[in-house]
Amino acid sequence: DPRVKGWLLLENYTPTFIFSVLYLLIVWLGPKYMRNKQPFSCRGVLVVYNLGLTLLSLYMFYELVTGVWEGGYNFFCQDTHSGGEADMKIIRVLWWYYFSKLIEFMDTFFFILRKNNHQITVLHVYHHATMLNIWWFVMNWVPCGHSYFGATLNSFIHVLMYSYYGLSAVPAMRPYLWWKKYITQGQLTQFVLTIFQTSCGVVWPCAFPQGWLYFQISYMISLIILFTNFYIQTYNKKASSRRKEYQNGSTATVNGYTNSFSSLENNVKQRKQRKD
Repeated sequence: DPRVKGWLLLENYTPTFIFSVLYLLIVWLGPKYMRNKQPFSCRGVLVVYNLGLTLLSLYMFYELVTGVWEGGYNFFCQDTHSGGEADMKIIRVLWWYYFSKLIEFMDTFFFILRKNNHQITVLHVYHHATMLNIWWFVMNWVPCGHSYFGATLNSFIHVLMYSYYGLSAVPAMRPYLWWKKYITQGQLTQFVLTIFQTSCGVVWPCAFPQGWLYFQISYMISLIILFTNFYIQTYNKKASSRRKEYQNGSTATVNGYTNSFSSLENNVKQRKQRKD
């Protein structure tokens, strides 16, 4: 798209590719490097980092919503050249959205530095490594129009997500944070809604390239599969495990009282024997 010609990181695919390869190398070598080292706290940096991404996500969400409103975007299908000045507003915001995917590589690097390697899952690496690359191509070929919807929803979800992570970096706040589970539910809802809105462009087509629509539907399906698996593993199995622990704890408590009562009986018998 000539409108993004000369923009930072968009002129050539090589920098985006190199950043992605470096990211995967750090994911592979980072835990090995940290294996025999003490984990870093990173608490203060995490608060600033997550606050910054919360504000950036809020800015992108606001600008995308107002840009779509100003351009009179059609929910069912919007091409990339009929929104006038609003198209340029959307393009500028979506560049920041693309660039934010590079910033978000830091999510993984913090996991490595803090030795939270269990959080570096296939889903996590797949999502981070692919998004930067996908959005390079989006920005070069379809930087506005129907591309706005998924980015708008994702920006809103990221406001909730990064505010949660920022607050959770403060130990005193952790007891009051209750919405982590609902963030994942929100992400799954986002993918379903994006598939629905993208499918509208297939059913009621406009000048927006159909190939991009089919690709986005396929990518959203892959995320639904991975996020659903994550949700089941994280929340359903944990809930089942807690129920088992509660049941075992109840039995242990009964046994504890029984054992204490038996000990009490033995002590009474011993005292009687000493009196005799």
